[in-house]
Amino acid sequence: INAGSDKNICAGGTTTLSAIGGSSYIWTPSTGLSCSTCANPVATPIATTIYVLTGTDSNGCIKNDTVVVTVNTIPVVNAGPDKTICRNSSTTLSAAGAASYSWSPATGLSCTSCASPSASPATTTTYIVTGTNANACTGTDTITVFVNSLPSVNAGTDKTICTGATANLVATGASGYTWTPSTGLSCTTCYNPVASPTSTATYIVSGTDTNGCTNNDTLTVNVNSLPAVSAGPDKAVCNGTAASITATGATSYVWSPTTGL
Repeated sequence: INAGSDKNICAGGTTTLSAIGGSSYIWTPSTGLSCSTCANPVATPIATTIYVLTGTDSNGCIKNDTVVVTVNTIPVVNAGPDKTICRNSSTTLSAAGAASYSWSPATGLSCTSCASPSASPATTTTYIVTGTNANACTGTDTITVFVNSLPSVNAGTDKTICTGATANLVATGASGYTWTPSTGLSCTTCYNPVASPTSTATYIVSGTDTNGCTNNDTLTVNVNSLPAVSAGPDKAVCNGTAASITATGATSYVWSPTTGL
């Protein structure tokens, strides 16, 4: 009578036993067996079990054999707590509890067979990690990476001023703002600074929303130089006579006071 070689299974798994050498069989204990009097029962024990096979031949002679079904534990795999990131950012996942790992889906992961991949999904994604221990038993866990959208930051339209003038800037779309460079600005952390640059400047506003996500926008303040206006040399006239005065350097002119003109 031969009950076959010893078996190794993972907790919750099954294996088929095989008896040869007799004409009828009895397996004991019956715990975890699909049948106890067949030649090939399916064994699903919850703990390591020694099964005794009693075989009887056509002459009524009896002999025994044993087979050990070793039940290996399943690894308790832990993928860690869920994560929250901003779009275009990344976070590091970390699996523990097994000897090797496999992550799925692969979308946004720096690797799928390492313990700690970097995850940068474009949208909220739930990852499944399968961990395998030294006995080839596997366990799984899941982790969700929530992806928050970026704020729609708007710095407004470009501005044009003359040298010495100012422009009011207004940013929208976020809850907090930072302007760079600070040159010519009345403040750098308000949403509506007054800009008075001495030359054309491009400002970058970084807006942060309530989720801590940041986005940028730019605005250019064009600074036009002042015209070099000349009214000509001073004039001397006799009372009751007139003098012609000529302005140059601009395209239009306004004289004041208007008295005598």
